[in-house]
Amino acid sequence: MPFHIVEKSADILIIGGGTAGCWAALTLAAHEGLSVLVTEKANIRRSGCLAAGVNAINAYIPAGKTPEDYLEYVRWDAAGIIRDDLVLSMARRFNSVVGRLEELGLVILKDETGAYALRGQWNIKINGENIKPLLSQAVYRTKNVEVLNHVNITDYLTLNGRVVGAAGFSVREQTAYFLRARAVICTAGGAAGLYRPNNPGFSQHKMWYPPFNTGAGYALGIRAGAEMTTFEMRFVAQRCKDTIAPTGTIALGVGAKQVNAQGEEYTSRYGLSTSGRAYGTTNETHQGRGPCYLNTVGITSRQDEELLKAYLNMAPSQTLKWLESGKRPSQQNVELEGTEPYVAGGHTASGYWVDTGRRTTLRGLYAAGDVAGGAPKKFVTGALAEGEIAANTALIDLPGLPLPEDEALQAQERAILQTYEQHLTPTDTCRYTSQQLEEAMQKVMDDYAGGIHSSYRYSEAQLDIAEERLEGLTALAQDLKGTDTDALLHIYELKDRLLVCQSLIAHLRARRETRWAGFGFNTDYPGVDDSWQLYVNSRLENGTLKIHYRNLVKEAITFEYPDSNG
Repeated sequence: MPFHIVEKSADILIIGGGTAGCWAALTLAAHEGLSVLVTEKANIRRSGCLAAGVNAINAYIPAGKTPEDYLEYVRWDAAGIIRDDLVLSMARRFNSVVGRLEELGLVILKDETGAYALRGQWNIKINGENIKPLLSQAVYRTKNVEVLNHVNITDYLTLNGRVVGAAGFSVREQTAYFLRARAVICTAGGAAGLYRPNNPGFSQHKMWYPPFNTGAGYALGIRAGAEMTTFEMRFVAQRCKDTIAPTGTIALGVGAKQVNAQGEEYTSRYGLSTSGRAYGTTNETHQGRGPCYLNTVGITSRQDEELLKAYLNMAPSQTLKWLESGKRPSQQNVELEGTEPYVAGGHTASGYWVDTGRRTTLRGLYAAGDVAGGAPKKFVTGALAEGEIAANTALIDLPGLPLPEDEALQAQERAILQTYEQHLTPTDTCRYTSQQLEEAMQKVMDDYAGGIHSSYRYSEAQLDIAEERLEGLTALAQDLKGTDTDALLHIYELKDRLLVCQSLIAHLRARRETRWAGFGFNTDYPGVDDSWQLYVNSRLENGTLKIHYRNLVKEAITFEYPDSNG
């Protein structure tokens, strides 16, 4: 059955209806006469990292602190590899976006003085189970924003080095979408599912990062030749064992310390950065002093109730685990484990190389949220801030970005459509499924590219093996077949993940030191080397990933694009 073709045009196209995407749309909606189109693989009401809600805003500037203080904190936590201009520009917007969230109906808890209730140094407490519905409802109330739910974007449309739209397909019916725009803002999520997860089989979805975030936003940019940065700064979350529930509520909420099996508090030996805490747990276990725990034995009965209630709201499986064991948190310590590695620019510095205005190296393309590199520790407010910055920058550039002529894009669109049809052409020659190839990819990454199996350790020889095997899996993926667009979605998710894995391996190999031991340990280069205080960037050139090194950026930068009438 042939694809039904839908063509649309807008002033600005937003790819990804998560936190940053919704906020970018709301920022643009204030400009009457501007047409905005949002595409989302799922449904913006419950999509992205906020789908299930959150119980805290993790990046807020409290009284007595400044955005410059937050910059120093992020620089320390990321061992210096950050973009000062990006972190500072988003930190300056943290409090204003929180105020707007409260106006939309978000419940923010207050202390006895009426100020926002703090949880730790930079966090405030919220009742955030409905935070994403609040955002999406605000988008739906606008008059000039159109939302296309259940559309998976696979390729940028480009003209003379400029991004002028995108192509995708419906995940529910056999419809292809060709969307033209004067400017495109990518706000898709990061990449989960690259490595074999903690919980295999029917529980494989029980992970730290949303399993439906497959690195599509990264893959779009890599294919189109955008410059990417710092993929080697992976993220490994420290979580409650088995349930993969958050640990911050325990560590910050009741002041629980990390202890090993001998009851020794060990974080002082490794440092208190996010990477240091993760490495401490991994290394204590590697050295035979595990398992490791959060020490909750002896907390009060009131704290017991607070923890049971808190996890029931955000990670019910942890509350159920306590109840099923017959022991409350005060009667048993909470075992810790690290997750499989992720590529997520909201927590680390991985993503598109952007200027201060969130322009990518491709003219007409902007990035915000998890796909924008250089600014770790964005969390919710950072994603909102970057969505706002990218939207405002696109508005500034819009007069110089005319809507492209349809005829110039027809050859690209025919080639993309042909690829969709090839994957849906019945054949008896395809010997594999996308699920089988995905599991093979995850095993390769786990065994040879620093997964859980190897305690996040890797060597150049192991990366060589991973690279060779991923090339074979990528070739097999081109011949995958499906019977409907849901199957086509899984094929493209696999292809996106494979491309991100190949980029990640190139970055891991290129940084010859171990700067973030908790996120990955290079056994060939086990120490920190000051000569590596730089960014490892990459770009796909003539089918080959080329590494580019960039010096640290302290001040604002703006990309200069070649003159183009396209």
